[in-house]
Parts: sequence; C-alpha cells; structure tokens
Amino acid sequence: MTEQSNNSPANPRHLGIGTWISIGNPVITELASEFSFDWLLFDLEHGYLQESSLVSNFQAAGGKDIRLIVRAPSLNPALIARILDWGASGIMMPHVANAEQALACIKAMRYPPRGQRGYSGSARSFTFGLKGQQNQNKSAMPILMVQIENTEGVKNAEEIAGVEGVDVLFVGPSDLKLELDTNSNANAVSYKESLQIVCRAAQKYRKQAGILVHDPGSLEELIPYGFTCFAISSELGVIVKGYQGIISKTSELMNKLMFVL
Repeated sequence: MTEQSNNSPANPRHLGIGTWISIGNPVITELASEFSFDWLLFDLEHGYLQESSLVSNFQAAGGKDIRLIVRAPSLNPALIARILDWGASGIMMPHVANAEQALACIKAMRYPPRGQRGYSGSARSFTFGLKGQQNQNKSAMPILMVQIENTEGVKNAEEIAGVEGVDVLFVGPSDLKLELDTNSNANAVSYKESLQIVCRAAQKYRKQAGILVHDPGSLEELIPYGFTCFAISSELGVIVKGYQGIISKTSELMNKLMFVL
C-alpha cells in the first residue's frame, strides 16, 4: 500500500513532521525525501501538480521510510481510489465539517465490507499483481487526515474525532482564520479557542491533532495545545524564502558598492 522501507516506525500511523509538496516536480520530491520528514503531502487542491504526476512523484520518494499523503480536491470516490491504487499511504480531505463527511471519505478509501472502494489486484499498491492475488482487507488501512477549516468543523470536532478510521484532525489555519475573521456572530469562538477545541477532541479519542505552519519557530507555541503532527512550509515556500534572502543580501551589497563607486 505504501512506498516504505522495512525500517517502519513503531507506530506506522503516527505522523510527526511533514512538509507540503505544491509544485510536484519529482526531482524536488526526491530531494525532500532525503531529509528526515515522516510524511510528504501532495496537494491536489491548491498545488500545481496534476493527478498524472503523482506516480512519478511517488517513485521519486520510493524506498524511503516516509508516508505519502495526498490532499484530494474534493470527496471524489473514484479519484480517491486511484490515488490509493497508485501507492499513496493516505488521504487528506479538506473542509470536513461533520462526522458524516468523514465517514463518506472512509467508505471511499476502504474495501467492502468496511467501505465501497473497488479492488484491482493489478494496482501499483499491490505490486501490479506480481505477488499473486492478495487479500485486500489484510493490507494496511490508508491513513485519513481530515481538515478542520471552518466553524462547523470546530463545533463538530469531537464527533469527527470519534469516527473510527479518522487518524488526524488537521487544522487548515488560512481557511479557518478567514471564516472567523468574516464571521459576524458575536458568540463565535476565537482562533486560539478553536485550536483548543480541536486538540481536546483529538486527545479524547486518542487521535492526533495536526496543523500547517510556515515558521518552525511556531511549534513552541503550538505544542502545548496538544498538536503532535506538523506540516512545515512547502517546497514552494522554501524556494520563495531562499530567493528573497538572496535578493535582500545581494541588494544591500550592491547598494554599498554603488555608494563607494
């Protein structure tokens, strides 16, 4: 089911530090996989990579002890099945607002009788059928990360966390902050209160709470909430910051040089 080496972690479902793959260039993915990330997130919702580039990216990260998670753009059972057939370790589902939506995603990810996913023994996840017919229900269950990105999701965080098959409640900070900032309800909870609610719900059901951060320094502030799963920036963000640093430093030097001349 996954692109992992034999040196799998003690809890293969635990996700620690990961990073976003937005561009989807296999060379950059291969480079990212050389570092000690627990997981990579391939973004089909807002990223620049296409479905057709997923397999080459999975191959680029192949053989490493790293989980490959794909953020699907929507609850599309056919696409989710293909992503898993191609070798993804799991799915991140955006904008999950209630338990019913979480259950619908689980059904799309699992084979009967637990779900409705179609089975193909020749799928890449089953080594193209080279190992013979395999019992699909004995294979590892894909990881499910559900994104809490709106006030309804925060309100229903406990019932979402209670769904069997949900592994991580993952806060989408940009969308959640946007909704909270534009919410005219005077009784609406704050962003910090929302983080507390999500983390408490995850802890109650022994699930992980996760969040995307752009600055590793933010971890010190977020860990006390109960977050244990972090996506740190993206390859696009790293490139942008790198170029900004180059221009900032060289501009200063060039301005000094021009002053001397």
